[in-house]
Amino acid sequence: MNEHEQWSELGQQLRVDSVRAAAAAGSGHPTSSMSAADLMAVLLARYLRCDFAAPAAALNDHLIFSKGHASPLLYSLYKAAGAISDEELLTFRKLGSRLQGHPAPAIPWVDVATGSLGQGLPCAVGIALSAKRLERLGYRIWVLCGDSEMAEGSIWEAFDHAGHEALDNLIAIIDVNRLGQRGETMLGWNTAAYARRAEAFGWRALEIDGHDLAQIDDAYEEALAGDGQPVAIVARTIKGKGVASVENRNGFHGKPLDDPDAAIAELGGLRALTVSPTPPTGDEEPYRFATADAPAARWDLGEEVPTRLAFGEALTALGAADGGIVVLDGEVGNSTYAGLFGEAHPERYFEIYIAEQQLVAAAVGLQVRGWIPFASTFAAFFSRAYDFIRMAAVSGADIRLVGSHCGVSIGEDGPSQMALEDIAALRSVQGSTVLYPSCANQTAKLVQAMVERRGIVYLRTTRASTSILYAAEEAFAIGGSRVLRSSGDDEITVVAAGITVHEALAAADVLAAEGLMIRVIDLFSVKPIDEQTLREAGEATGVIVTVEDHHPEGGIGDAVLEVFAEQSSRPRVVMLAVREMPTSGTPAELLAQAGIDRTHIVDALRALAGQRLTSASQRGKSGRTG
Repeated sequence: MNEHEQWSELGQQLRVDSVRAAAAAGSGHPTSSMSAADLMAVLLARYLRCDFAAPAAALNDHLIFSKGHASPLLYSLYKAAGAISDEELLTFRKLGSRLQGHPAPAIPWVDVATGSLGQGLPCAVGIALSAKRLERLGYRIWVLCGDSEMAEGSIWEAFDHAGHEALDNLIAIIDVNRLGQRGETMLGWNTAAYARRAEAFGWRALEIDGHDLAQIDDAYEEALAGDGQPVAIVARTIKGKGVASVENRNGFHGKPLDDPDAAIAELGGLRALTVSPTPPTGDEEPYRFATADAPAARWDLGEEVPTRLAFGEALTALGAADGGIVVLDGEVGNSTYAGLFGEAHPERYFEIYIAEQQLVAAAVGLQVRGWIPFASTFAAFFSRAYDFIRMAAVSGADIRLVGSHCGVSIGEDGPSQMALEDIAALRSVQGSTVLYPSCANQTAKLVQAMVERRGIVYLRTTRASTSILYAAEEAFAIGGSRVLRSSGDDEITVVAAGITVHEALAAADVLAAEGLMIRVIDLFSVKPIDEQTLREAGEATGVIVTVEDHHPEGGIGDAVLEVFAEQSSRPRVVMLAVREMPTSGTPAELLAQAGIDRTHIVDALRALAGQRLTSASQRGKSGRTG
């Protein structure tokens, strides 16, 4: 049997096993897997440099199925490589199996979770950046894309950035099988259109018949030229290839075949080929950046410093001592102050431009390779990348997100720039951490804590300068809070974070002069939340007022309410938040308009204290006349 005959047999085995896996599960996408089987057979047998027994080996190539629904093909490839058994293959989609419906990093050879289309290629850009600019190693990143996902804007953000960065270690294999979930894709079999688009973004495009083994072989060989351009192999294929009842027919997407035994017979029956891919050669080690002692960022009590500036200065100092920290920014580094890191550590700074999906995806890709990424932009614009944040959690990724310019306190720029939903959005992400510092020294300590924190970690920073409330030596633990005003006579608790901490303190001082004592808690860790301190405050005062520069839905008020949700006896919780659509104005005007400035806090607390006095008086009268 010659080489091409072996590849043909391997392609048929991948089809058969895709059919079997979906049949065993009673669900899945066998026809989407069958179209790309020949492409993957040649890749596995000749071009993929990977030691499956050592998935963390630094020189291994990476294979990402951006077309994540073709997971039966990926798992069949793992079986052919001897990485999983036939018995495990047939656990596909079953509870407890690591072979989930769409790939996830529970499998050691899967770098990132895919299945939400348009994500694999952008994350691969991050891995390619790591190889080329950070590790300085020669491994390659192969990405199988589907033609349906080529309608996703995030795919073209990836094409754009990979072309800009000349990532010639990145090869996208586009499986153009013409049929999507409900019919023909936007371009059908117009491979020339895909090629022209790729070339417009600075890629080398190769059009081939995706079932012609010689053309596939030639294309892969040409893709390895490394001429400074990423490569797109645009392969015309047939969905359901090899089984006449489903081949190139609409209506079979995402369904197991009706008669899998007949399909397997038509494909030539069961095979038990094992292909040992060529392991990488060489002894190169990933490049490591030099480190040096650097003084921690710190400020004096009473100084006026924006927390966004504190983030930039603190991270720059940390980056000197930790060569694993990398920073990505969305062309706003002079506002987020991430640019300070870029000036000090340019080799570890990535300008992603105004492409927030690629921003988060690149961070996910970089953490695959062990880096500690901080990705920053205006807080409002992370909403454009929310699906990437959600999928990063599915990947079990460790990324740090920093959103500046939050809330109405940004002032004249108006509501298009104001993040008023970000706390709610990030709190709802599985396993996430949400931090909202009120002063520069606190920010510096929280940035330091973020370096070691696992999962999706979000830091919300403020545009305006705020007073330094805490000494530089003070420690802040994630999950904690600070009680800034407290006495044995406290009647009401105010819980605030960020900009509203300063408004709450001013309000408490006004009321203290009137004899009304207010407890003030700085809730710098919104998730996880300091339940004990809140419960103690609720028990001591009976009333908690939350004040936040955020919409009431899902914000700080709701986070506090959740602490008391299952208690039979709980304090009254009143939420002051941004309830109307803001406009342009000065920060002071907008805080007042939203009812979250010191004056409105004073008014609300006076009213609540008056209600309690009236209620107590009425209870007393009722008791005397009873």
